[in-house]
Amino acid sequence: MFVRSDPTARDAALTPAIDTVREHTSLEPQIALILGSGLGALADAATDTTVVDGPEIPGYPASTVSGHHGRLVFGRLEDTPVVFVQGRVHLYEGYPVQTLTMPVRLVHALGAERMVVTNSAGGINRTFHPGTLMFITGHLNMAFAAPGVGSDRTPRPTGGDGGGRRHRPYYDAAWTDRAEDVARALDVDVRRGVYAWTLGPSYETKAEVEALERLGADAVGMSTVPEVLQAQELGMDVVGLSTITNPAAGLADGALDHDEVLEVGAQVRGPLTTLVRGVVRVAEDG
Repeated sequence: MFVRSDPTARDAALTPAIDTVREHTSLEPQIALILGSGLGALADAATDTTVVDGPEIPGYPASTVSGHHGRLVFGRLEDTPVVFVQGRVHLYEGYPVQTLTMPVRLVHALGAERMVVTNSAGGINRTFHPGTLMFITGHLNMAFAAPGVGSDRTPRPTGGDGGGRRHRPYYDAAWTDRAEDVARALDVDVRRGVYAWTLGPSYETKAEVEALERLGADAVGMSTVPEVLQAQELGMDVVGLSTITNPAAGLADGALDHDEVLEVGAQVRGPLTTLVRGVVRVAEDG
């Protein structure tokens, strides 16, 4: 059984943000899509859109990273009501992890019970080349942070095991399987792998990448895991999708930079948009 803090109290903290959004749209999204670096244009695939800029929303964290707009885009994708979180924030920007996951709590309160989370990542798996798409099947929390720590959303233990609730998978295996079937049907090449979250903002050292490789990571980045942890706490179904934009630090010659991330994101926009449409289309199946 789940033991949660009072949902009324939790939702009350979001009330000003919810009220502001409802001044712009009455759409109740079924799926939230979190867009990573260079992937913000995915929202262009939606129809009947309404944009709510982050600065208008009380308590909404402002992104300081190039390529992250910082807004919510409501609309329809594959005839499904959705909301795009266009422009995430990161732990390295100085926000508490509870603040950077506020958009997940907000879109859940607005109706979303499912989440597709995307990111740009460095490839650790040596068969992953720039432009590779990867379904996330597990993660390594190498920043050792979680939105429930120290907050009133932390489930209180009910027994000696210190648990207090039934564990829920972080990534929905059945939904990912259906999405992989769609990818094959659409002739979109997608791999599977484990994503490692590191604090940033600096890229990893060669020694760190080698250590992550030994731990079983296939890709590494500076986002995603906080949102997934928050979604798991809220009971949301999640599909994770990484775009490999570059070899991880130390695995290739030359320096890494953010412009490279944005460039590869633009190159894979077509197949990624096609795939995300398919992921949304099969969300209700099975």
